[in-house]
Amino acid sequence: MHLKTYRYGEAKGLTGLSVGVTRQVPRGVKKSEYVSGGYFDVWLPVLSPSKELVAAYMGEKIPWKEFANRYRKEMSKPDPRSVIRLIAAMAAKHPVNLGCFCEDESRCHRSLLYQLVMEEAEDSGGSKPCDMPEV
Repeated sequence: MHLKTYRYGEAKGLTGLSVGVTRQVPRGVKKSEYVSGGYFDVWLPVLSPSKELVAAYMGEKIPWKEFANRYRKEMSKPDPRSVIRLIAAMAAKHPVNLGCFCEDESRCHRSLLYQLVMEEAEDSGGSKPCDMPEV
């Protein structure tokens, strides 16, 4: 599995696809500078925590453990789940990097997302391409 995490602005030297996983793009950074500035190659806000969840955690209304549990629940919905499955499949063959603004990775959703992608890779084992029922 070729999966790493990084902080926005630090993706310049990374090999592979750098994926931005925040709800908002970097303020004050031109679109033309997202790649050259080390932010991301592609932006996937579907993998970011909801605005409400971020506000609750940043406002110290919920502890990290609750944030983590609620984020995992948000990522279990069909759209994020499908994108997580895609990233797991990609990272099995090519380097993928997950990026965010947070300075402390241990208290950032990208560390949780990393775990979710790794769990998906273990669960699927490459044998389950989608959730569609067999006909």
